Order: sequence, then structure tokens, then C-alpha cells
Amino acid sequence: MFDRFLVPIHREGWPFVAIFAGVTFILALMSTFLGFVGAILTVWCYAFFRDPERITPIGDNWVISPADGVVTAIETVSIPDELEMKEKTCTRISIFLSVFDVHINRVPCAGTIKKIWYYPGSFLNASLDKASEFNERQAFKIVTPDGKEVGFVQIAGLIARRIVSFVKEGDSMQTGQRFGLIRFGSRMDVYLPKGVAPLVIKGQKMIAGETILADLMIKGEAREGQIR
Repeated sequence: MFDRFLVPIHREGWPFVAIFAGVTFILALMSTFLGFVGAILTVWCYAFFRDPERITPIGDNWVISPADGVVTAIETVSIPDELEMKEKTCTRISIFLSVFDVHINRVPCAGTIKKIWYYPGSFLNASLDKASEFNERQAFKIVTPDGKEVGFVQIAGLIARRIVSFVKEGDSMQTGQRFGLIRFGSRMDVYLPKGVAPLVIKGQKMIAGETILADLMIKGEAREGQIR
């Protein structure tokens, strides 16, 4: 029963949990109320770095969501130069992560990491469109075994101040494998090959490593949905 509540956290989170707990102890010596507030924030910090197991669908051409969060935009855009992809335009799916979402990021499809590029930019609200151009970010290009290219970009936000990566160029990755995290609120952009139809819609909730974003073999326009 306790396994449902005591979700493991990533090792990157333990120093922060220790700091929050230490500050909480000091606050508790000063005031019961402040100690209570500190305890709540410590629990939140623990929850922020939680790293639950995910059941990843396996398909040769499926692209899986690399992040928890909500789809805020699906649009045709010019591919960022730093991704060095063959095509010039593509479909971009933007996923916004709140401070309450799991922030462990997962590889969207199997393949080899061919490009990693880091830009130390600003910290605008990650939900803004210009965040993909001006904010601190780290871009990845992965090439599938049959040569298809998919790009994905970690973008820091107003609160997020640190992008962490666990992989390097040349690494061979499996779909759903952990590749990094963004601390304290952020955004993830996924760049699909031109013409590939997204299987998700704006406003839909994503689960990293589980939600299918697209099938690289299915062409077409973005779908529409209704709130019911």
C-alpha cells in the first residue's frame, strides 16, 4: 500500500530535499506555523523530483511524449538551426510542465542521439511562444534505425533554472528511456518530420513515456478535440 504514496525520487533531488528539510527544522525552532509551512514545502520538493516507473508502448514508428504536462500548441514551424535536421519546416508539439508535474524527461523514440546543443538564455514564462527562441534550452536530435529524424528540446521557464542531461552524443537509446530533467517548471518541444500527423490535441494531458504523440508512418493534419 505504501508503494502508492512513497514514489522513488531521482538522485538529483536528494540535495534539494535535504536543504528544504534543514530549513524546515530551523523554522520549526522559531515557530510551529513556520515549521508547518516548511514541512509542506519539503513534501512538495520531494514530490517534484519523483521518478515513477512508466509502461511504455513499443512500436517501430511511434513517438512517445518525452514529458508530463499539457499540450499548449501544435503548429507548423521552421526547424531550429541547432537541430541540424534535413527538413526546413516541421510540426512542433509544445508541452508545458507545471511545478506539480513529474519533471523526469524520457526519449520519445528509439534511435541514436546525433546532436546535443545547449543555449544559456533567458528565463521567460515557458508557455510563451518566444521562450523557444530566447530561453535557456537544450536541444536533441535523434535518428531512428530507419533514418527518420525527430527533435526534442528542453526549455527552462520562469521558475526553472537548471537543465540536466543524462546522455551524450552517440548514445543508443530506447523509447521511454530517461534522458534528463528540468528543475522547477518548464516546457518540452517535440519536432516531428514534415507531414506527420500528431495523434494528440491542444489541451490534452501528457504522460511521459506512455502517451503516443504520433506515428511516423501516418501523414495528415493536426486533429481537433472537444471538452466533454
